[in-house]
Amino acid sequence: MTRTRITAAWAKAVNRGMAELRRTASDSARQIVKSAFNSARPSRPRKQRSPPEGDWLPGLVTGVGGALRFRLYRPPQLKALERLPLVVMLHGCRQDADEFAAVTRMNRLALKERFCVLYPEQSGLANPQRCWNWFDTDSGRAFAEADLILNALEQVCQLHPLDRERVLVAGLSAGASLAALMALRQPKSFQGVVMHSGIPPGTAHSTLTAMAAMRGRRTTPPLVAAPQGAPLDLPALLVIHGNADTTVSPSNARAAAVIWAEAAGAKESAPRQVQRGKRYPMSVTEFKCQGDTVVTLVTLAGLGHAWSGGAPGHPFSDAHGPDASRMVWAFAKRLFRGPVAEGAVPPGGTPQG
Repeated sequence: MTRTRITAAWAKAVNRGMAELRRTASDSARQIVKSAFNSARPSRPRKQRSPPEGDWLPGLVTGVGGALRFRLYRPPQLKALERLPLVVMLHGCRQDADEFAAVTRMNRLALKERFCVLYPEQSGLANPQRCWNWFDTDSGRAFAEADLILNALEQVCQLHPLDRERVLVAGLSAGASLAALMALRQPKSFQGVVMHSGIPPGTAHSTLTAMAAMRGRRTTPPLVAAPQGAPLDLPALLVIHGNADTTVSPSNARAAAVIWAEAAGAKESAPRQVQRGKRYPMSVTEFKCQGDTVVTLVTLAGLGHAWSGGAPGHPFSDAHGPDASRMVWAFAKRLFRGPVAEGAVPPGGTPQG
């Protein structure tokens, strides 16, 4: 090949490369403009899986830990001067607000019983599996996420007719662990906390220790004691866990109940067996202090890593278990000094309905 032909071929290749580069740059520019346009315009509301009655409201809160999206379910026909209780629901890994609402059917219960439900939503950027980073205390990320949720709680209490003295936080799996951390961080903000299939606070502090804790291979340290050894003033705790859970060891349930009870100065009572219809039987153990039930441990025979009594056809949901959502609300109403929800299993009682 002559020098002229080599030069011409080289020039032709360069021209092709430059043309491709211009096309790539143009496509990238268009994508950037499109992304900016989409972020600037109002987003389409996500398909609502909650009851047709009431409001399914989107929200956003910011803080040191970044930004957090959430959903609020509010029942319809609010009355003048009415102040509703609030249940904060923290989803598990690979879930979002819509999915958790669908699994737990908590909105349907809220519609009937007239309370609001707040669903904070973990970002896929904060965790690829949408897990709450409850374990990441070394870097402070766990505390930042807890504070973001507390910011969301304060925001909705300011904007909606909610009773700040009747607030409960509940979570599943990673959400359960973060719920307990939040209750320890701000015990005056909650009247109760529910851990469903979670790991007690202090058991892990990094990703590696979290994996060991999930398998039950970590020792849970006692909660920080009050001055002069006085009992801690903690919100009441309800622990729900299946004995067939192969994702989070059931040993974590008892560990959570014991450290909470010890910190509050509560003593363990003899367990009782409860079964409702053909649903999984449960063993209920109460820890009491001066006659008050401080901790309730519910162990469900046959339940895996799933929301007990959840909607069928969803991951992390087992319709054959007792209705955990009704247990959560029965627990909340006892703390709020209200009557027990029909069909629930109240602490110290037997199934109703």
